[in-house]
Amino acid sequence: MASTVLVVTALEDVTADWVIDALNEREVPVARLDPADIGPGLTFGFRIGADSPGWGGRLRTVSREVELGEVAAVYYRRPTPYAARFEHLPQQQREFAATEARHGLGGVLNHLHGAMYVNHPSAVAHADFKPLQLQRFIELGLTIPPTLVTNDVEAARKFAAEHERVICKTFRGLPPGGDGYTGAIWAQRVDPDTFDAALAVTAHLFQAEVPKTADARVTVVGRRVFAQQLAAPDGALDWRRGDWDELVHAPITVPSPVEAALHSYLASFGLLFGCFDFALTGDGDAPAHWTAIECNPNGQWGWLPDAPAITTAFADILSTEGGGRR
Repeated sequence: MASTVLVVTALEDVTADWVIDALNEREVPVARLDPADIGPGLTFGFRIGADSPGWGGRLRTVSREVELGEVAAVYYRRPTPYAARFEHLPQQQREFAATEARHGLGGVLNHLHGAMYVNHPSAVAHADFKPLQLQRFIELGLTIPPTLVTNDVEAARKFAAEHERVICKTFRGLPPGGDGYTGAIWAQRVDPDTFDAALAVTAHLFQAEVPKTADARVTVVGRRVFAQQLAAPDGALDWRRGDWDELVHAPITVPSPVEAALHSYLASFGLLFGCFDFALTGDGDAPAHWTAIECNPNGQWGWLPDAPAITTAFADILSTEGGGRR
């Protein structure tokens, strides 16, 4: 029976290292690769035909050789973009080569017959849109902040007039700049008097500010739930903008209706893992005290105090539900 866990990620990924170590301790076969290494360091030959229900063949890295039929589970983390492999080529050739690699190698790796994905890249892509996340939260009975998506200055001014305080946040992070480094634009309060015609340039996300007492990060892996209450020492609106090592953590219990909604949320997108952010009001012991902000379907969790337990949860789901067919 299939038993190998395929870990798809970049070379420098400490979080993936932890999960791989945990799988190695269980003697679960593991193969790690970064699809952007395609070339002499990553070769493959895949075949499909009338006599086979799915893609078969071998994939070779500098240290491992994997038979696709042996892959029972895929831990899809954060591989390097295919385009990085071809940066030395002229633009047209670069885009062509990256597209061919993504549709060829990626097209097979993302559709392995019978394999379990944590999480499947197409499911991650689908679940990555904040407007859809907010809509799904409401459908599942969770509280969300009043929200406006707009590029119309008058709509923005009207929304601001309806709420005491309004914040603005981005839909996605900043892409890499010319130096290759990415940046961030944190959630911030906005003054409606500064709204002008420049808003028409692109879409903006405005929300009524939640009078929160703290934040919560809830990490769900399979049926296991890990929740931490967060507080920034300086009381920052967005806890991500400061030194994460200075955050004050405390375990918190997620109300049963909220926890049930999170499992339903992930199931609706075909996800087995997600990192949920909440703004807490009151003491957080009632569902109404939990305001859903967003879900990162491929979020970071290695910085949390319960990272060792989360690592175990990943190893459990990959080796028992996926790679456990040893």
